[in-house]
Amino acid sequence: MTGDQSLCQEIVDTARALSPKGLGVGRSGNVSARCADGMLITPSGVPYETMSVDDIVQVNEAGNVPENSLEPSSEWRFHQAIYQSRPEAGAVVHCHSRFATVLACARTPIPAFHYMVAVAGGADIACADYAVFGSEDLSRSVISALNGRSACLMANHGQVAFGNTLAAAFELACEVEELSAQYCEALKLNRVHLLSTVEMDAVLERFKSYGRNA
Repeated sequence: MTGDQSLCQEIVDTARALSPKGLGVGRSGNVSARCADGMLITPSGVPYETMSVDDIVQVNEAGNVPENSLEPSSEWRFHQAIYQSRPEAGAVVHCHSRFATVLACARTPIPAFHYMVAVAGGADIACADYAVFGSEDLSRSVISALNGRSACLMANHGQVAFGNTLAAAFELACEVEELSAQYCEALKLNRVHLLSTVEMDAVLERFKSYGRNA
């Protein structure tokens, strides 16, 4: 492993927080952060509880890793694609949280059923088209679904969120999971009322300064 030790520790801590926060079980999901020459990402197949900072893998802009390092997460390609296409992205959290995955398996985006949907940057949270995990096709699908947004569902897979910091990306992933849970419950009532484009435009304008003190 090369790179910043404190950032690697933050990646490890974030990965270990996934399960306690209901964002995944076992080794599912992956966490990364942008660094000077590419990104730092969790390794493939290493349990989070035994992972150390020395296990974090550096992947450069060309997709190469240092000699003798562990293999990066199989999903490193869409992490890299996010960093390359979204300069504001400083960290990415991907997880298989329960309710987001339920909607993703139904290939159901999250519409404007609640104004907090705007937390991801748009009037809805899109669902990326299905592609096999770890593939270039999946990277393209994710980037398309993230157009104008900082989070999306991934068909038959899970969710992904990014932020300028690991804390921001993790918080957004938690928000997406909570919205997914609320929407699943609302669908049971069979009468969900969606906010209009005008109403969501007003929310998005307010969100430009929302949470500024945080």
